[in-house]
Order: sequence, then C-alpha cells, then structure tokens
Amino acid sequence: MHEAVGRMLSKYECRGLNEYINALREILQDIALLGLWRSKFFEKAAFYGGTALRVLYGSDRFSEDMDFSLLEPLDRFDITSYTAFLERETKGFGFDIWVERIDKTIQTPVQSAFLKADTRNQLLVIETGEEILKAIPKGQVLRIKLEVDTDPPPGFATQTRYLLQPIPFSVRAFVLPDLFAGKMHAILCRRWKGRVKGRDWYDLVWYAAHHPELHLHHLEQRMRQTGDWKEDAPLTSEKFKGLLIHAIQSLDVDQTRKEVEPFVKNPENLSIWSQEFFLDIVSRIRFV
Repeated sequence: MHEAVGRMLSKYECRGLNEYINALREILQDIALLGLWRSKFFEKAAFYGGTALRVLYGSDRFSEDMDFSLLEPLDRFDITSYTAFLERETKGFGFDIWVERIDKTIQTPVQSAFLKADTRNQLLVIETGEEILKAIPKGQVLRIKLEVDTDPPPGFATQTRYLLQPIPFSVRAFVLPDLFAGKMHAILCRRWKGRVKGRDWYDLVWYAAHHPELHLHHLEQRMRQTGDWKEDAPLTSEKFKGLLIHAIQSLDVDQTRKEVEPFVKNPENLSIWSQEFFLDIVSRIRFV
C-alpha cells in the first residue's frame, strides 16, 4: 500500500464491508480532487454539494457523487479533457480506475462522467481482509459520478480550502451559505419520481446545527433557472419557510431515514426524526 494511502485509511475504523467501501470511495475522491487541482480545473470551477460538505467542511455522512460548478457559463467546456489527469493521479497511488463520460439522451448544461474501478481489486490495494473480500460479487464496479454544471446560476461566492492528504493541495469551493442554498434547492425542487433523498434532509440538519446561514438570493436564482420560482417578486424568507414547511408536511419520514442509513456511522441518531423535528429545524435557519 502506498504510504500516503495508508495514512488516509488510518482515520477510518473499518469493520464491515460497507465501511471499507465508504473509506475506499472517499480516498479515491480525495485523489480525484488532487488530480483536478493538478489540471488547473479549479481555476474555472468550484466544488459544491454533499461531498464538498463532507470533505471540506466536516460533515459526518458519507457521500457518493462529486458535484462541481463552472464559475461562469461556458458552452465549450468538455469534462473529458480532465480524464487523463484523473486516471494518472489514481494510478500513481496504486489504484486502477477508468473514467467514462455519460452521454445523455436529453441535452442539459450538466456534463457527467463516472470514475469506475473494480471494487475487489481496489480493496486489495488498501489491504482489506480476505473475509471482507469474500462478500464482494466478482466483477462488482465501484462508481463515483462527477458532474459539472456548465451554466451556473449567478450570485454565489467561492473560497479556497486546503487538503493535506494525500499531499497538500487546494480546492476552490462554494462558501457555506451558497452550499446551503444549493441543498435547499435540492430539497424543494429535486425530481425523484416520488422517492425522497434522505441525504438531503440529513444535510439540512447538519447545516442547522453548524452553519445555519442561507444565501436566499442564490437560492432564488437557482429556482428561477429551473422554473421553480416564476414570480416577479423576490423570494422572501417567509415565502421560503412556507415552501419548506409544505415539503415537510408531505415528507415520508420513515422512507427518508431508510435512504440515508447506509451513509452514516450511527443510524440510531436518526430515531429523533419526525415531521415535528424538521418543523423545528425551519425556525433555526438564518438568512444572508
């Protein structure tokens, strides 16, 4: 095992298969960020979403996908121009991954690619025990989706954050009030065909507890871009609270809790979740 990978793995207390896969995914995410930094990607883009919250700001839930936004709209952006950097960086630390662009049937401004790897082979790299490896079906593929918004809504700010592993490097990221705005856009406007993403609601609780400041204007710009706010008047704090309360009142809390359980270390902490609990969260949000 590469010495730097060993240091990264040491912060996890892995016992079961799910914990090893979560640790492996995060190690690959960190190395992917390093590869993007080497490619000068963060001169034109910023990191946001749940994985940014986990990696850069200390959220305690695991996250699968990596979301990025260009700093300004750019039609000719091509995510595949960074593929070689990602593959070369991960190989330098002993991993064998490949990157595949996702060709969508419906054109959107969001470009996507999968970072893929044979799960069992990569767990061997981090010296996972044989008993754990036996539980993995042959040929199982670990996937990390990378998405880049090439037509970002205006009104957000970024800052430079630093990571020290696998080596010291920097990442441009959304500031927390704008990250929170993106999360609330997901909660209020995400289309999941009747399903709910419990990870979004878990993050809402994290924001309320740690950084409850929400950039309301950036949320409005996101909602206008997706057609979810069409009024001439601006989105006010009271109108926002009304929308969130409506979402809570129609929330299937049990389904929400079940969806997020694989991504948290202590699922028993979710037992407090109820509609009343989330309604209390609304009163804790502050606006900037």
